[in-house]
Amino acid sequence: MLRMLADSTITTAREIAEIGCGHGLVQRQIEDAYGREVAGFDLNEFALKQNVSRRSPIYCYDIYQKRGELLERFDVVFLFDVLEHINDQSGFLASVSHHLARGGALIINVPAGQWAFSKYDEAAGHVRRYSISTLRDAIRANGLKVEAWTYWGLPMVPILALRKLWLLWHGDEDQIIRSGFDTRTAAMNQVMGMISNCEWLPQKMLGTSLMAVLRKPGLPQELPAEK
Repeated sequence: MLRMLADSTITTAREIAEIGCGHGLVQRQIEDAYGREVAGFDLNEFALKQNVSRRSPIYCYDIYQKRGELLERFDVVFLFDVLEHINDQSGFLASVSHHLARGGALIINVPAGQWAFSKYDEAAGHVRRYSISTLRDAIRANGLKVEAWTYWGLPMVPILALRKLWLLWHGDEDQIIRSGFDTRTAAMNQVMGMISNCEWLPQKMLGTSLMAVLRKPGLPQELPAEK
């Protein structure tokens, strides 16, 4: 899916970063798929100590600091499963944009479908879920524009609906987090994986998640001349 939306954007980027890198799963995937380093930024020191990336640098860094040496440094910034936790979307995206080069791409993944917002979202610290319309509203103040997007997880929508109904009557916060998408058995995991593989992408109908490539205005910066 990521290759469908942003393959050339990633392969031609000079420097790449991930904000909210946590355990480094996205960093590791980009390393394995593209052979590229992805600078990782996070405030969770415990998660950073568990980071599984092989070659990418990691930093305990608050992006609200907007350090001068990081101004418009990265041609691609990944923001996966972060924005839904942020109350002040506009201020947060302004800080993200500080680090994104002119003409650069912000590649974002968020949970989709406010209709599906449940106790699981609350327990996970989610403030909201998204449609493409609400995502466009969120980024408009910072001049970002949607270049490509897709919903994904369509085969999981019925399970999401059932989860919401079940959580209306069951479970404390810890149990809710544990049970979220717990498939119980390896066989069930395999079945759910097979169902997910039946989905056509990109698709604009419905899904449990939304992935989008957002473009910052302006012409890309020129590479420094070789001496």
